[in-house]
Amino acid sequence: MTIEPFEIGVCSWSLQVKSIPELETFLDELRIDLVQIACGDPHHASWVEGEAMPGVAGDAGFRMSGAMIGFPGEDYTTPQTIKETGGFGNPATRKERLEVLHWAVSRTVQLGIKDLMFHAGFIPEPTSADRKAFLDTLIEASRIAKEKGVHLALETGQEPADLLLKTLNELELDNVHVNFDPANMLLYDMGDPIKAVETLGPHIRSVHLKDAKRPKIKGQWGEEVPLGQGQANIPLFVKKLKEVGFKGPLIIEREAGDQQARLRDIAHGVRYLKEVLSGLK
Repeated sequence: MTIEPFEIGVCSWSLQVKSIPELETFLDELRIDLVQIACGDPHHASWVEGEAMPGVAGDAGFRMSGAMIGFPGEDYTTPQTIKETGGFGNPATRKERLEVLHWAVSRTVQLGIKDLMFHAGFIPEPTSADRKAFLDTLIEASRIAKEKGVHLALETGQEPADLLLKTLNELELDNVHVNFDPANMLLYDMGDPIKAVETLGPHIRSVHLKDAKRPKIKGQWGEEVPLGQGQANIPLFVKKLKEVGFKGPLIIEREAGDQQARLRDIAHGVRYLKEVLSGLK
């Protein structure tokens, strides 16, 4: 499977599909054949094909850039609830979530791909007493993935880019990277996405293309909007990705609205990105 630099794809969960044939139908409608696929866990997204999903997806007429896992019990109601429940943030759920990750790594291999994305949770600051235990959990996650030849990519947004870079440099794990989402940095109000690309450039392995506006009240969510209608400055963002040497695909993610609204916004996003990319040539 060959994926050219800056090819346009979509996240399967953004389409709210429940079966591989339904996913194929929407991809045909969008006129793209590249997807980042949900592993199928009960929390993040599920497939009617169940354990047979990898085989069915492998026989389908689309390509997969990577897989995504969410953890049961994550609560995105407010920034505070996701801080308390997201990723490996809660020490009480780390063992259980490493088991979920182990399952997701195996599913990624079954899908015939090598990249698995997930939210690690809010990374503790260097002065935090919990930082060592959190990093030890990431080290174990890396070991689980490396045994199967899988690379992990941590979603951006829940911490400033400088803290994520410090953490990656401290870990020095050759199979742990960044899945960069400019909108998340705005939604969580965690800095400038453009500067963050410059900071994290060599570590960026995959990208979610999403747009957003910062929260008007500190501690609340920002607003996700269709591509080109927010503060992510998508044309400059894509230009910066090219400047730092990123050569992966641009995977559109849309997490607001019902299924038809998402499909409409993703179709707009495909057209918009094509215009942006034509301007880079």
